[in-house]
Amino acid sequence: MKKWPIILLVLAVVGIGGYWFAAIPAESKPHGSQSIARFTPGPYAVASENFTVIDKSRPTAAYNDFPGSPERVLNGGIWRPTGLQQAGPLVIYSHGFMSFRQEGLYLVRFLASHGYTVVATDYPLTGFHAPDGPLMTDVVNQPGDVSFLIDTMLKRNETSGDSLFATIDAGKIAVAGVSLGGLTTTLVSFHRRLLDPRIAAAISIAGPASMFTADFFATRKIPYLLIYGDIDALVPYPDNALPALQMSPGSILVTLRGASHAGFAQPASTIMRFIKNPDVVGCETVLEEVGDDLLAGSDELIAQIGDSADGVDLSRQMDFCSAPVVPLAMQASRQHMFTTLAAYSFLESVFANDAVMREQSRHYLLETLPAENSDEVTVAL
Repeated sequence: MKKWPIILLVLAVVGIGGYWFAAIPAESKPHGSQSIARFTPGPYAVASENFTVIDKSRPTAAYNDFPGSPERVLNGGIWRPTGLQQAGPLVIYSHGFMSFRQEGLYLVRFLASHGYTVVATDYPLTGFHAPDGPLMTDVVNQPGDVSFLIDTMLKRNETSGDSLFATIDAGKIAVAGVSLGGLTTTLVSFHRRLLDPRIAAAISIAGPASMFTADFFATRKIPYLLIYGDIDALVPYPDNALPALQMSPGSILVTLRGASHAGFAQPASTIMRFIKNPDVVGCETVLEEVGDDLLAGSDELIAQIGDSADGVDLSRQMDFCSAPVVPLAMQASRQHMFTTLAAYSFLESVFANDAVMREQSRHYLLETLPAENSDEVTVAL
């Protein structure tokens, strides 16, 4: 009987240690006084809630053994500031392939603490919870999901008694996403048939862009931020980041030196924190799950996105994990930190209430961030 307290103590320690390892992200700090100051959480406590909404106007496609559905079910989460004195911006965050809505927790919580309402959903067919494995080509339906989420949040914003009532400025809507979520962001921001004109700013983090031409981005002019790692094994930097910068005049490219693709996701700084390069796991997982169909699927995806009239080059292919993975990558905690600094400063340069604050945020993003962290960050226009 005397052993039980010791056993319980050991189990408690193991449980706490397991929770720390799996759920508590590693921390990192930037260099430079301005970067350190900007990386401070905001003044608002962050509330979160889950929700489910159903778009009955659009179907979910049948594939493999999944029979399809006449509607699209979106299981989502909201991270919002409490005690707002005036309405703030809305950000719709899109997760990557085989991922889930909590993928960008480090970013969405930070933004919410600074007055942003952030919404993310598990997409019906491209994510971790897809009914018969992830279907990459369904990304063409996700811009419609984003628009439906905007409709839903703005309706709640106008509903007295709702937790979102009078908290969203309908003139300050942004979209952001990682990987396939970055592609979703780009499509809903610029695609001539899929875009949502209410979107005022867009952030693509490691998003595929090799298939786009200058005509694709000519549909409209909005602030557009690109964040990429230069050793990304899943969405190669030379094929995607640099062409997107050249094709989209006025965009901003933040390059994280030595940053991986999978390192942009929350688990990279928690359960994967001791892996030298998260793309080792990322490539293995993607190739095991969909490797045989990946090339055909990417060709089909590009064809579904559009043709030359849409600014899509059908001769291009999406390259995944064809080159050797670099053995050592930037620590995911630092990757998250720089992503947060870049995304927050970019959004503030667009949405801050004061013109001086907008200009200060833009100057920080373009000049101070890369100057204070020159070994790890470059910024190009």
